[in-house]
Amino acid sequence: MAETEAEFTARADAIAAEIIEKTAGDIRLALPLGLGKPVTLVNALTRAVAARPKVKLSILTALTLEPPDMSSGMARRFLEPAKDRLFGAYPTLDYAEMQRAGTLPDNIEVSEFFMLAGRWIAVPSAQRHYIPANYTHAYDVLAAWKPNLMFQLLAPLDGGFSLSCNTDISSDLLRDRRAGRMDFLLVGEVNGNLPAMDGAEARVTRDEVDLLLDPAPNFDLFSVVKQPVSDAAHAIGLHVARTVRDGGTLQIGIGTIGDAVANALILRQSGGLSEVARTCPFDNDGFDEDGRFETGLYGVTEMLVDGLLHLFERGIVKREVDGAAIHAGFFVDCRDFYERLRALSDAERAKIRMMPVSFTNQLYGDEPAKRAARVDARFVNSAMKATLLGGLVSDVTSDGQEVSGIGGQFNFIEQAFALEGARAILTLPATRTSKSETTSNIVWEHPHESVPRAYRDVIVTEYGIADLRGQRDEDAVAAMLRITDSRFQDALLDKAKSAGKLGKDFAIDPAWRQNTPDRVKAWLAPHDLPDFPFGTDFDETEKGLLPVLAHLSNAQGSRLAVAKLILSGLFAPKPEDKMRRMNLASPVGFGERLEAFALAGAIRAVSRR
Repeated sequence: MAETEAEFTARADAIAAEIIEKTAGDIRLALPLGLGKPVTLVNALTRAVAARPKVKLSILTALTLEPPDMSSGMARRFLEPAKDRLFGAYPTLDYAEMQRAGTLPDNIEVSEFFMLAGRWIAVPSAQRHYIPANYTHAYDVLAAWKPNLMFQLLAPLDGGFSLSCNTDISSDLLRDRRAGRMDFLLVGEVNGNLPAMDGAEARVTRDEVDLLLDPAPNFDLFSVVKQPVSDAAHAIGLHVARTVRDGGTLQIGIGTIGDAVANALILRQSGGLSEVARTCPFDNDGFDEDGRFETGLYGVTEMLVDGLLHLFERGIVKREVDGAAIHAGFFVDCRDFYERLRALSDAERAKIRMMPVSFTNQLYGDEPAKRAARVDARFVNSAMKATLLGGLVSDVTSDGQEVSGIGGQFNFIEQAFALEGARAILTLPATRTSKSETTSNIVWEHPHESVPRAYRDVIVTEYGIADLRGQRDEDAVAAMLRITDSRFQDALLDKAKSAGKLGKDFAIDPAWRQNTPDRVKAWLAPHDLPDFPFGTDFDETEKGLLPVLAHLSNAQGSRLAVAKLILSGLFAPKPEDKMRRMNLASPVGFGERLEAFALAGAIRAVSRR
């Protein structure tokens, strides 16, 4: 007979009590980032320590997974009814809820070296306890902290277990424990939904696990929802695809630009990229790769993402190194991604090898072999902003609020400069819109740079490619102006001239003056690129609502913009499917009526584009 939730909880509570006894009530918990957190055990330990004021729990982790805020407004109406379908029935982490609410007990502290993007802005304790560390240095921080407890979500594998989604730092922790350099309790929770990834670095024997929750609740894995790929993201992906050499090495990240890059490489394999490139009105700065992948690519990445898996399935990522076409450190993605990993044959799965980030993210350790393997590498990562001099901002706001973390981005940039033929490709849309105001993501200066301009390499926006490596400042500034949205070029030009980085007689090329969203749209429209290259869990009505909600979100914070939408919505059509999905088909009360009018106004505005 299957255990009840109460029985699972009771066994987890018993394990928590035993941990407290074995650690004498002073617990330093190494908790995997992202998907590898054994949530049942984490919550049991959090409860147990909260009830014992003399016990201390210090957690060092990263990437605490949570669905978006659904507490109010249109986000609640859109997301709450579909929460489990979109994000999985992933249990809440109690420490995160307490920390956000300001109710985390004094005897529990949480520090992260990478945070879920945007979720912890203006949460004081999270901002104060953030640790700025490159991914490969996080292990050194952890080792110096001397953890006495390690938690891990485990997948069953051949009588033992697989670390599955989180070999990243866990493999190195266990390596040092086996060698006697570290001493901690290893406590695991089994989850049959985890894909059991094989390989020496991913395996753990049953004897190594000191305490185990098995059977366990087998909770749903957190699912990262696919967002629509915008024209800007597609344009960036198409540009990046022209930098990748057959027989080379590839790393890409998660999100819409990662999806766009993978989709563009698939288009290139089918022969379709040449025609898109032929009609491109923007400068590629000398990058013109567009042939099929005959030798194929080798993937080495900290994060195994859905786009990379699609490239593997289509035979584009196929160049093998030590029998593997992909070496990766961790993964968290959509439910379809997990299903496809589980469905791989043993032979296919053996070609995707999970490794520690000490292998994927750096050259140290067997450096000659890594250099021989990582030929013509293209390390593709996203940034939030770029300065006109080529500095990159990837993780922090101008007022010092940590948005996410540097993670492994700088690790791969360092590799790009150390490896012959390698390039670091940093991507970002040229603009962003918030509160009805569009601003440039290319700026003259920023108080915090994640990547200093001494490491400037290749920067890509929807308006083309800027190859900055080894360039004089005046040439780098000109190249950045060439990929800047035309609405912001003059102000930046004046800044550069005032700083003496451009001559007084420098003029922007008339061809650059056409860097507009309309020109991007006109370029891409004939090619019918998909909004969701790799599918989505949104239904048809929800897909139609996404641009509408984005329009509403951009208006938030501007009373005039919201008022215009409401006024327009008074007389606009109110599509029944969209109004019903948002529970505004029959609004009750003044507030709901205003929401319904605003929604109808946004629907009309989007339909007129």
